[in-house]
Amino acid sequence: MPEIALKPISVIICARNEIRNLEQYLPSVLHQNYPEFEVVVVNDRSWDGTEEFLEAWEKKYDHLKVVKILDNDKFLAGKKFAVTMGIKAAKYDWLVFTDADCTPAANNWLFDMQQPANEEIDIILGYSPYLKRKGLLNALIRFETFFTAVNYLGFAVKGMPYMGVGRNMAYKKSLFFKNKGFASHMHIPSGDDDLFVNAHANKHNTEIRLNQESHVWSEPNHTWAGYLRQKKRHFGAGKLYKSKHKFILSLQIVMQFLFYGFFIGCMFLSREAQFTAGGILLLSIIIKCFVYPRLLKRLNYGDLRWWFPILDILLFLFLTINGFLAMFGKKKVNWK
Repeated sequence: MPEIALKPISVIICARNEIRNLEQYLPSVLHQNYPEFEVVVVNDRSWDGTEEFLEAWEKKYDHLKVVKILDNDKFLAGKKFAVTMGIKAAKYDWLVFTDADCTPAANNWLFDMQQPANEEIDIILGYSPYLKRKGLLNALIRFETFFTAVNYLGFAVKGMPYMGVGRNMAYKKSLFFKNKGFASHMHIPSGDDDLFVNAHANKHNTEIRLNQESHVWSEPNHTWAGYLRQKKRHFGAGKLYKSKHKFILSLQIVMQFLFYGFFIGCMFLSREAQFTAGGILLLSIIIKCFVYPRLLKRLNYGDLRWWFPILDILLFLFLTINGFLAMFGKKKVNWK
C-alpha cells in the first residue's frame, strides 16, 4: 500500500509580551517531527524583549518566520489582526494554530494535526488541557476546560461542531480567505477561534483529534482576575454564535439552574421534599461517578475525579456570577 504524501504545514503563533513563554515553549514547536513545516510567530507590538529574542532565533532556524506588527493609530489592534497577519504570511494552505504559552504533548503533534486525505475536511479541532498547578483556581480552570471540551468535541462527533480552541486547531488558508476571514466579527475582541469555527464548520468538513500525542498543554491563568478577564472575552464571543447553538447552550445552563434551584427550594419545604431533593442530588452524583472519571482520565485530568461533585457546583456558581459581570460590566476587553 503506497504511503500518503504528507502535505506541508504552517504553524501560526501570536505573541504579545510573551518572552518567558517563548523561551520555554517555542523549542517544542520548532523541533516537531514532521518533514516540511514552518512556524510563523507574529510579534504584536511587544516591548518585553520578545522582538530581540525572535530576531535571534529567526537566524538560527530556517523554518521560523517572524511577522512584526508596529503601533499604528490607524487601525484597531487585537489578536484577530495578528492572526490575520500570520495567515497572510504563511506559505502553506494547511494552518495549525497554537499559542505562545503552549507546548505540544509529543514531537508527533503535527502528524496528528496534518491535513486529512479527505479533501472535504477543512477544519480539525484538537484538545488543549491546562498544566496542573497548586490551588483551587487551577482545579476549577482545568475542570471548566474538561467540561467545555466534552461539550464541543462531543457535539462535533455528533455532526454539530460549534466552536474550537485556538490553542490547538487547524484549518485551510483558502477557507479563511474564501469567507473573508474575521470580517463579520472583527469588532469583537475574542472569537478568532470559536466564532470562526461556529460560522464555517459543519458535519461534512470538520474532524476532531483526541490522540494523546495530538494534545497541546497550556499554561493556565494564575490569578482570579486574569481568569475572569478570559471568561469575559469568551462570554462576549458566545453572543454571536448561530441561533441553534445559542439555544442548545442556553438550554444546558437553564437545566442547571432548574436543577440547583429545585434542590435549594426544597430545603425550605417539608422534610419529605428535602429527602426527595437529597435523593435526586445523590443519584446525579452516582451517575456522574460512572461517567466523569473515565472521561477525566481520557482528557488528562484524572486527578480531579475525586473532586468533581464540589467542582461542578463551584463552576456553576462561578460562571453564573461571571455571566452577570460580563453583562453589566465594561464592554472593552483586550486580548493581552
